Amino acid sequence: MKTLSIDIRRADPQDAEAIAAVHDRAWRGAYAGIIPHRALNAMIGRRGPRWWANAIRRSATVLVLEVGGEVAGYATLGRNRARQLGQGGEIYELYLSPEYQGIGMGRRLFEAARDMLTAHGFRGLVVWALEENAPAVSFYLGAGGRDVAEGVEVFGSKALRKIAFVWD
Repeated sequence: MKTLSIDIRRADPQDAEAIAAVHDRAWRGAYAGIIPHRALNAMIGRRGPRWWANAIRRSATVLVLEVGGEVAGYATLGRNRARQLGQGGEIYELYLSPEYQGIGMGRRLFEAARDMLTAHGFRGLVVWALEENAPAVSFYLGAGGRDVAEGVEVFGSKALRKIAFVWD
């Protein structure tokens, strides 16, 4: 019997190529048919390995979820950017490769990101999700998030509503 290891750790610049690949697959899976094709391709194209390596070197907080030594997901996190919300921390992004979705890996990564924010002294947490991204909305509601605010994000010529989920 072979044991499969699952680890969550801070990313380092050597993870950039694997994170970029997860970003590409996860975003195409999550946003195809929601974000206009041209805008989605442009957004993904800007986030290649060089972009991720630079973000990690600039001290961005990026966590990676590894399954059997392979990067299967990532989360980016830090200070809440929405001043009108009282929560101190924010998970900016949390994505998994499609083959790792729906089996509890997202929950593990979410809890690790939340724990890291708490360890850095942030009280409360906010996560934004596009309203049309039903799996994300369901995930954050299932994780106990409360829908407390709305906003709009524009992608190309399409305006999409986003929802702020909070945990105190």
